[in-house]
Amino acid sequence: MKGMVKQVMATTKTLQSKKPTEKEPEKLFIVLCVTGFEKIANVRSALMFASLAAAADFKTILFCLQNAVDIMVKGAIEENERPEPGVPTLAQRLEEALEMGVEIQCCTQTMANKNITEDDLIPPVKAAGAMNLIVLATKAEGTLCF
Repeated sequence: MKGMVKQVMATTKTLQSKKPTEKEPEKLFIVLCVTGFEKIANVRSALMFASLAAAADFKTILFCLQNAVDIMVKGAIEENERPEPGVPTLAQRLEEALEMGVEIQCCTQTMANKNITEDDLIPPVKAAGAMNLIVLATKAEGTLCF
């Protein structure tokens, strides 16, 4: 992953050197994740692609709903993940994403259905309404779904 991020960052620097001097609008990229502990590989992929988008100079938001919200509850990763040799853990992928500046939002309706409060979420994960996802999707230059 770190090699891939370095490669993306080098490409981004090359592209940035070709940009006009005027400040361009912020580029937005959305990663939507609906899977949770039942498909951990999908969640790891969502986090990895969010990190890559952030490394490519996109403002990146990982929006979690349905079972993906369970991943973002304090202590849930440690309690539910069984690390596999040679495979990055969810905790590692989450740390990478946060270090890259990925913003993580969880669906408030899903949270209400699961009796999860914003205080239950891993900092700096935030609660956000479904309409926020609609608005973000209409502004995003790209969206991936897992």
